[in-house]
Amino acid sequence: MANSAALEGINGLRDIRRSPASHLAPALVAGSIRGKVVLAEGPFQTMAGIRVDPRSEEGARIAAATGGLPARCGDVGGADGVSVLWLGPAEFLVVAPEEAHDSLGGDLIGSLTEALGDAPGQVVDLSANRTTFELSGPRARAVLEKGCALDLHPRSFTPGTALNTEVGNIPVVLQKTGEESFRLFPRASFADFLGRWLLDSMREYASPEVP
Repeated sequence: MANSAALEGINGLRDIRRSPASHLAPALVAGSIRGKVVLAEGPFQTMAGIRVDPRSEEGARIAAATGGLPARCGDVGGADGVSVLWLGPAEFLVVAPEEAHDSLGGDLIGSLTEALGDAPGQVVDLSANRTTFELSGPRARAVLEKGCALDLHPRSFTPGTALNTEVGNIPVVLQKTGEESFRLFPRASFADFLGRWLLDSMREYASPEVP
């Protein structure tokens, strides 16, 4: 009975929850151009902000709990569906599937908090702080280059790289997930603006190419 009640509660949370860019869903579908560039809001993610010295004992414990901390700027650590993005020498963003969240039956936040213990540092649940945009296709890089100062050429920005930057003047964490695919993590309050900026930047690829 207890398990049934817990499951109903979890499903109830999922039913009432709305993503920051949910109102743009029809526009994201209409503005995507198959075979060129596709934009979608990604699924809910469990996110945690970590501040810890990676060389310390508590850093080693957190590394064990996440599957590994990245060692330098641009690196992505983690394992088994958990990604750890480097934000600074002692600052990291942990990203995992939504079911990893404690309120949905997981234990990621609790495990990280326990790993840190009473040591100096911080574990903060940021699951509601950011959303995720997924941009993919042969023209995805060109869209980002309209408003991102990073060198996004494949020789410099390789799959598995994640960096703090701005896209369309919006602060984001930009992760390259494949040869032609990217994830953007803006704060929730910027989701509407960034989504519309990306759609506007994609518009030219809906027109027939001139020979």
